[in-house]
Amino acid sequence: MPFTLPPLPFDRSALEPVLSAESFDYHHGKHHKAYVDKVNGWIDEKGLAGKTIIDIAAFVKEGGDKPLFNNAAQVWNHSFFWQCLAPMDSTKPSEKLLKMIESDFGSHQNLIQKLAAEAVGHFASGWAWLILEGDKLRITSLHDADTPIVHGMTPLLTIDVWEHAYYIDYRNARPKFAQELLSKVVNWDFVSRNLDGAGAARVDQTQ
Repeated sequence: MPFTLPPLPFDRSALEPVLSAESFDYHHGKHHKAYVDKVNGWIDEKGLAGKTIIDIAAFVKEGGDKPLFNNAAQVWNHSFFWQCLAPMDSTKPSEKLLKMIESDFGSHQNLIQKLAAEAVGHFASGWAWLILEGDKLRITSLHDADTPIVHGMTPLLTIDVWEHAYYIDYRNARPKFAQELLSKVVNWDFVSRNLDGAGAARVDQTQ
């Protein structure tokens, strides 16, 4: 059975005015779907039946199949990204996460500013990430379709900085997009749960 496009965990208009329903029509309904369709087109040809998305990304990364890796990684990256979003003011960090944020960044607002700066300063396409490294929080970014799941990282939160993530609502204003998204529509419940190290598996897909 082929992979399917996972549904958004909220109504398409639930994040307005930060992200519009139209942006999800394109970003989820067209871009994410295209990655899923391309991976499905290679399953039989590449002998990948029965593998999960994470399996495929790891397998082809090691084998150097860049086109298949890019599409499989983007399927997982986007599935994770949607879970990182929630309607405005509907969630907040758990007590455990908040204590870690205050310890490692000084304050919740400082974390937002530093992650936004990473997203804005990342050259060209890619993803900015909040990850767990041991018992510490760390901010990093990865280029193009690259993904934490092939680098042994423990992902907690991401922001997509490919231009198709924000052009409909923000044109070329990546700084405004990053600030609005991170300060208003992060699903802190999901981020908090990911402290258990199971975040990658939460959005994996099976055939």
